[in-house]
Amino acid sequence: MKSAQVPESDAFPTRRYDLVKEFTIALAVTVLLSAGLAGLFSSPNVPPTTLASWSTAAPNDFTATAVAELAGTSTSAQYGPPYNHVPGAGQKIGPLGLQRAAGVRIPVDPAEDFVLRPLRQAPEQPEVTAALAQWNAASADQQQSWSSAYADALNKAPDGDPAKAAPGDYGPVPVLTARLLTLARAGSLDGQLLSPGRFYQTAYTKPMLFLADGLYLSDRATEQHLTGAQWGMMNETGNYPGQAWLWLSTFWYQIDPFKSSKNADAEIWAIMAVLSLALILVPFIPGIRSVPRWTRVHRLVWRDYYRTRR
Repeated sequence: MKSAQVPESDAFPTRRYDLVKEFTIALAVTVLLSAGLAGLFSSPNVPPTTLASWSTAAPNDFTATAVAELAGTSTSAQYGPPYNHVPGAGQKIGPLGLQRAAGVRIPVDPAEDFVLRPLRQAPEQPEVTAALAQWNAASADQQQSWSSAYADALNKAPDGDPAKAAPGDYGPVPVLTARLLTLARAGSLDGQLLSPGRFYQTAYTKPMLFLADGLYLSDRATEQHLTGAQWGMMNETGNYPGQAWLWLSTFWYQIDPFKSSKNADAEIWAIMAVLSLALILVPFIPGIRSVPRWTRVHRLVWRDYYRTRR
């Protein structure tokens, strides 16, 4: 029996195919589509808020915040654990103080860390060096008196402008805060507040705390609809959809009693923990685990399968 002869490859019809051309066209189309879709649907690249941008855009707010740090009246100074020891501070769930239970894990002294240490580390003019020496030589009560008096003067000054503050006994506070403003505008303060001793400077706790003590950051957040009262947890910068899956977590912040509670974060954390645990345990909860069998939704989803079984 004669075996079938295998035809040669050149016996088949052929056509020219330019692989480089096809690759170039595919690459160009992909790049154009990616760029076009990114331009239409991606989030805007909003510049970050830094100490430099804050001190440049709102110098009066920066100065008032620096004075509050020296006076010990800022949010950071009164926050409590995990940053500092403040009696009675910290959120609770009933009698359980979660923050106090965790203790101070990231020590922060706002006056020292945000104001005084950066001034000591930078090369200073004689008047600044003298102001630092005067501050260090004063008692805690005297430091508090200077800072509180200057804070009151700034509150009464037009637009909070230090240049328009009424004369008074403010000690070295005006000199210290003016020099700190200069450092911040130059951009050096952003680097000084990062945690030292690490190759990668990614510990932004102190710069963020300082920023959050002022009004500038919260004003920017309000403009971008990122505050808690604006469902900010699930929003993105600009008018773009954000993390929609966080709707339940941020929902609680919109209703009483949580939206006016000082312990809202701890209380909502507890609620979400209970709900998450309940979701995990659904297959083990009598009655609830039988809901799919009672509703028979699965038969609707798999109706083609059950139709063939009849």
